[in-house]
Amino acid sequence: MDTDVKEPQLLQARLMMWTDLSQRDMEEMDEMQSVPDLERLLCTRFPLDLPEPQKGVVLELYVQAVLFARERRFNPEQTSALLSILRSVHQANIGTPLDNMDACFRYFKELLLCHSVRRPPFSIDLFTSQEVNWVFEYVHSGYMRHYKLYRHVFTPQVKLDLSLTYPETTEEEPSDVKDSSMAGKYFSVLRA
Repeated sequence: MDTDVKEPQLLQARLMMWTDLSQRDMEEMDEMQSVPDLERLLCTRFPLDLPEPQKGVVLELYVQAVLFARERRFNPEQTSALLSILRSVHQANIGTPLDNMDACFRYFKELLLCHSVRRPPFSIDLFTSQEVNWVFEYVHSGYMRHYKLYRHVFTPQVKLDLSLTYPETTEEEPSDVKDSSMAGKYFSVLRA
């Protein structure tokens, strides 16, 4: 068992279009109408060597994103970028057992900005302002709302084994404090 706890890393936003899914993959995905077919394709394109229920949870995340993109009539470039953004945010979430919700949400917003403003080569205007609002609402009300659930399913529990050792003291501690003035001195030392 790995006992090292990985620190949250500072994540740098970058372009995600065609990062995980190629144009050919998106053409295949557009032809598929059933959820099991989508799941099979996504299993082959994304490395999902995970045990159940983790594999099922990730597949559900990706399939729902594809269905959302279809509902909003996203083009293949937008759908590919959306899936890569979700994958990247999810990897950032589960990369450490420590709480990094604020960092992941900031990273998501930066990724969305990289795909909504034209500043070559750092960002492109892939999503319109209306589409940015749709994606933001979708991820905020879906993934970020259930952030702790994803964390619970995918990260190992960290247990703190704390043992304290005190150096031997020369002063005797009062064993039975009956005098109120003595109790006041004892508790003022503890507060200090």
